Amino acid sequence: MDEGVDEAGWDVEPGDEIEPVVQAVGRLLRVCREAAGVSVSELAATLKYGEDMVRKIERGARIPRPEYLDRADQILKAQGHLRAFMEDMRKARYPKKIRELADLEGRAVEMLLYSNHNIHGLLQTLEYARAMYAMRQPALAEDVVEREVAARVARKAVFDRDPAPTLSFVQEQVTLERPYGGKMVLRRQLEHLLEVLKLRNVTLQVMPTDSEEHAGAAGLVEVLKFADGTAIGRSDGAFNGRPVSDPKDLRILELRYGMIRAQALPPRESQAFIEQALGRL
Repeated sequence: MDEGVDEAGWDVEPGDEIEPVVQAVGRLLRVCREAAGVSVSELAATLKYGEDMVRKIERGARIPRPEYLDRADQILKAQGHLRAFMEDMRKARYPKKIRELADLEGRAVEMLLYSNHNIHGLLQTLEYARAMYAMRQPALAEDVVEREVAARVARKAVFDRDPAPTLSFVQEQVTLERPYGGKMVLRRQLEHLLEVLKLRNVTLQVMPTDSEEHAGAAGLVEVLKFADGTAIGRSDGAFNGRPVSDPKDLRILELRYGMIRAQALPPRESQAFIEQALGRL
């Protein structure tokens, strides 16, 4: 998932709520290093990182990767005190907005997801996701691309949840035909979709381009429902695109999504369409 990513981690985003935790971990690393009688240069040489990187991590300016904490725990004989923060640092590596979205997706029991310009993020392969970020304009720095890609791929953990959430996707036909990143990337993306469709909790429908009626003409629609009966949703074409949780607003989004799903191809025909699209590549 993280190939090509700087293995030392990423800088902390200014004002991020995770910053105090990263700083606390940095202080703990320094305390453990000094208690072990190990200098910055010695630790850097053993870990095979630059001394400046080690200092930045200890200052809380750099988010250490979980693997960094694991190795440092062994070298400094920290008795698991550093390993205890591995999961926190794994989450901290992703941008704040992605962490918040992943939390919502991690709690949802049902998701209604209509995408019109690209394959939905939860369905994207690593290569497809990288192609999506790599063509952003203005161009993103390579480390930003890799960080966003890693975060997007990490969200796919929703497919491993038990009990599994109910996932309903509707994809515009063009998203299954436009070769972002090249035809081989699209081929592997379509193959991945067919694998996902084997999951009993997942349905995917295709909105054909030649449809004369389309309730989703105003843009994407997403509704996430939670076990306590609450929900959150958003749509490009409603409420100025901002997230909403009021039942009356959610009813509008659910109605819109229901119409989109009714106008799209049924699941079996949609699967056949994907298989045919794959055969044309």
